[in-house]
Amino acid sequence: MSTKEATLDTDPLANLGDALETAAETLGDAATNARESAKVAARKVKTTARSGVYHAAYGLSFGVVFAAVFVVELLPEDNVVRRGLEDGAEAGFDSAVAKAESRQAKRRPYIERPADVEQVEESVS
Repeated sequence: MSTKEATLDTDPLANLGDALETAAETLGDAATNARESAKVAARKVKTTARSGVYHAAYGLSFGVVFAAVFVVELLPEDNVVRRGLEDGAEAGFDSAVAKAESRQAKRRPYIERPADVEQVEESVS
C-alpha cells in the first residue's frame, strides 16, 4: 500500500507545473545570454570592420603620397610636372587646413571681439 499512497500524494499536474516553470526560467536565461552574446559579437565585428577600413584608408593614402613624393624627387627641379605636383600638393594642404578651421569655427560659439582689437588689426593690415 505504500506505493499506492505515494502515487496518491504526488499530483501529476503539480509536477507538470514545476517542469514548465523550470523550462520557462531556463529559456528566459538562454534568451538573455543569447542577447548579451550577440551584443558582444556585434561590438567585436564593428571594431574589426573599423580597424580594417582604417588600415585600408591609411595604406591607400600612404601609397598615393609616397608615390607622388617619389616621382617629384626623381624629376629635375625646373621640370613643369614637378612644379605642378608641388603647387598642387601645397594648394591641397592649404585647402584641407582651411576646411578644418571652418569646421572648427562652426563648432565654437562666436565670441565678439572688442572694437579696439579690430582697430589694431585693421591698422596692421
